[in-house]
Amino acid sequence: MARTAADYMWFEEGFPDLAESYCVTLVHNVPPSELLSRLGGGSEPEVTGITAVVDTAYDLWGPSTTRTYFGMTTLGPWTLMIEPNGWHGVNEKKALPASAGTRWISHYDNANANNDGSFLWVEDTELQLHFELRDADYRSGTRADDLLDVIRRLGFTFPEEPTETDDDLAVPAAFALAEHLTGIRVTPAFLHDTTFICGTAEFR
Repeated sequence: MARTAADYMWFEEGFPDLAESYCVTLVHNVPPSELLSRLGGGSEPEVTGITAVVDTAYDLWGPSTTRTYFGMTTLGPWTLMIEPNGWHGVNEKKALPASAGTRWISHYDNANANNDGSFLWVEDTELQLHFELRDADYRSGTRADDLLDVIRRLGFTFPEEPTETDDDLAVPAAFALAEHLTGIRVTPAFLHDTTFICGTAEFR
């Protein structure tokens, strides 16, 4: 069954601290240790549950911070990386070289920066699709239009077109689009119960 934004409405409601500023990335056939290496990162102790990841990330954040903290785990052949208050996954300077030989799917949103959000799909260092979560009119990448029907169905915003609702479905739609591209479904129970392999990496 095709997923919709409605399948991920729980994220912002159930995990408000993470949803305030997050980046979720899925990388195919690259284990957490290798992903950490590709990002030039360093290891941190494992923690259980996304609340611990969020709390640790914000404890480490400060005016002089140059590194962001994230948690990683495996889901089948995929590594899931979750960054509270981070954006490595959608930073093309990092994501494109780190995607060598793999598929890289990432989405990001920051309510503290006027809901600045984006979606990124990369294959083996080549940009396939990029668009702002709340402005799907402007897409870039070699496959910028391949998923246009899916993007419309999921409820992304096209500001130049009239809509029947003012609901902001950008974040749940991003989760659904990531699932469409990877087959990986993220659930509340998974976020609560998983033990995450953690690390930090320079964001500048």
